[in-house]
Amino acid sequence: MKIQAVLFDLDDTLIVDESVSKEALVTVAAVAQKECGISPRVFLEAVAHQGASLWKSGPCHAYCRAIGISYHECLWGEFAGDSAELTALRTWAKDYRVAVFDAALRSLGFAELDTAMALSEKFSLARRQLQRLMPDAKETLMRLQPDYQLGLLTNGAPDLQREKISASGLASAFEAIVVSGEHGIGKPRPQIFEILLSALNVAPDRAVMVGNSLERDIAGAKNANLAGAIWIKVSGSEEHADVVPDHTIAGLHELPALLASIVE
Repeated sequence: MKIQAVLFDLDDTLIVDESVSKEALVTVAAVAQKECGISPRVFLEAVAHQGASLWKSGPCHAYCRAIGISYHECLWGEFAGDSAELTALRTWAKDYRVAVFDAALRSLGFAELDTAMALSEKFSLARRQLQRLMPDAKETLMRLQPDYQLGLLTNGAPDLQREKISASGLASAFEAIVVSGEHGIGKPRPQIFEILLSALNVAPDRAVMVGNSLERDIAGAKNANLAGAIWIKVSGSEEHADVVPDHTIAGLHELPALLASIVE
């Protein structure tokens, strides 16, 4: 069956996400070292522990997991929207952003709320300034455009993902874009794939999914009965999941040749 559409994930597939968040934290750690004399390594370990712990124990964790909002994103997202879930997340995240750095500092013997607030603001600013594309992202999309319909399927909060898409400069490459938070469901549920396929007017057996997450992108493609699930293996962010991709690539530059090789 001829492939008509290629569906792409966004974070760590077309744009760098996790590494950029860690880079932003490094800039914050440098400030903590200057202000409090804390070792950057020790500070980063404390932030990682407190960030994950407070995120998991927070009242919005179930929604974040369902929609695909990480604890790093809760440190800089605004979470605009009128739904009850986004309203609750927006309210909680405002305090969470400061609480993470405050808890990290306190765990290291520094009760400095003003410093925690400054570190929170520094992270948000640095995270936005550091946004960049994955290698060969733009070039690959341009090569595929003449032969395939391209769709973007990303988990996350509506305003945050739309901000990332806008900053990437890639929006015009896609015929349809679907953000999980705009529909209240996320990958790997098949319904979110069906929404994008409907917008493209393409049948599942004529589409493939490209993404870095085994748990969400690859499992979701399987759940939606797509023709192929292509895993881009991003070094340092590999997951353990009970799902096997149909194809594995080490970089986006490999995708055009792989797609050309997929025949009936």
